[in-house]
Amino acid sequence: MTDRRSLRSNGRVADRSLKGQVEAESFVEPQRHRVRWPVAAIYAGSTGVNKDRELAFGEGFEVLGTEGTRLFGYATRDGYVGYVDRDALAPYSLVPTHRVIAPTYWHSEPRLKCGYEPTPMPIGARVAVATTHRDHCDWAEIDLPAADTEDTGSAVYVPMPHLMPLDPLATDPVTEAERYLGVPYLWAGNSGFGIDCSGLVQAACLACGIACPGDSDQQATELGVALPEDAPLQRNDLIFWKRHVAWVVGDGRILHANARDMAVAYEDMKAAIDRIAVSDGPVTGQRRLALG
Repeated sequence: MTDRRSLRSNGRVADRSLKGQVEAESFVEPQRHRVRWPVAAIYAGSTGVNKDRELAFGEGFEVLGTEGTRLFGYATRDGYVGYVDRDALAPYSLVPTHRVIAPTYWHSEPRLKCGYEPTPMPIGARVAVATTHRDHCDWAEIDLPAADTEDTGSAVYVPMPHLMPLDPLATDPVTEAERYLGVPYLWAGNSGFGIDCSGLVQAACLACGIACPGDSDQQATELGVALPEDAPLQRNDLIFWKRHVAWVVGDGRILHANARDMAVAYEDMKAAIDRIAVSDGPVTGQRRLALG
């Protein structure tokens, strides 16, 4: 049975690349949209509240069709299929140039003492910096697109010290995962507002230009290469359990978004393996990424 998380068809509409492979009423070319809310959910269906994953501001979503108040398609970053609220997406936007690397906000004006209430912006968001303005620090002017194609949207402003260029790519996944230290654990979360174990792995991989699926069961078979059970582990290796994944930091520690701390936190590796074995069973696999 085809995994619905990767099947770019809902029976009514399908990606045109699947013509001849699946049955659908129509086959279409996907239309790229970008998230205009700080965070948007990817839902399992066109109605209901069952959330599969999330997209942060500026991330892409390839739209195949409309279902009521939601758009059907798949995430640009990893092909994850689902439905996103129509108002959360913009049909046009500038190509992102920077990523958010610290908890921040956008202001309606490029100054420190702005009288308007700022809007929180999560780690992991993608922004297109048009220019900068100086007030105590540099403020990045970014596009805040509108959902309606007839509305040109507006400019908002983010502190430049909270951004990092998308180019060049980062080189150490654990360092990128450490940016999320203390972020609350949120099942199916994918941003600095809240993140889960597989979201943390994906965020760190994507910052380093490593293709990475969204869920831990997918990561356990698709990321890097499998290691023997007795292989010594090193920094940036991954440890998998039945429903969990963690980064190996080194010095006998792991880093993971976990329900014990309800946050992204370090933990002694041996203690974590023993603790998790009690509730979720033993380690199911170890994998090593190709870095450098």
